[in-house]
Amino acid sequence: MMQGFPIATKGMVIGLLGGSFDPAHAGHAHLTREAIKRFGLDRVWWLVSPGNPLKARQPAPMADRLARARLVMDDPRVAITDIEARLGTRYTAATLEALVALYPGVRFVWLMGADNLLQFDRWDRWQDIMRLVPIGVLARPGSRIAARLSKAAEIYWPARLPDHLASTIGRRAPPCWSFLDMPLMRDSSSAIRARGEWIAKA
Repeated sequence: MMQGFPIATKGMVIGLLGGSFDPAHAGHAHLTREAIKRFGLDRVWWLVSPGNPLKARQPAPMADRLARARLVMDDPRVAITDIEARLGTRYTAATLEALVALYPGVRFVWLMGADNLLQFDRWDRWQDIMRLVPIGVLARPGSRIAARLSKAAEIYWPARLPDHLASTIGRRAPPCWSFLDMPLMRDSSSAIRARGEWIAKA
């Protein structure tokens, strides 16, 4: 494996949680632990992105966001990575294609909050993402019902796993997705920034 990339062996199920993490907070950590437990994941990799193409505001410097993420999520099952910066990818579909090629035999599950499912059909090549890997959707405050009524959920409703099979998601062929209800935490990066609690070095 290339230097700076996490180690994974054939047959492992790896959850991928992407985002700007600007900043990472307890809600991200809670979501990650629930995903490991209830989706049957061996590991989770946080993909701290160079920037979100859908957002006009660009995030704090990568080094600051990585350092904060490692403080928030101190768990040996979780790797905090700058994989997208190393790969030179800006869109999820391209990142997933690269990872699938780099890690033959590793099973990836894309993780997202229910708030992202609402706008998933706006993502670049979003249907290719559905065909590449299973997707685990985790409830977020205020998004439970709306996410289930989203365009992506409607189109791919037949591919949704029943709740009692959620732990098998990593062993199933895409398209396949699961919606996980869970205890909610109301932390958000935008609220932390608004309170002036995250001022990274420029």
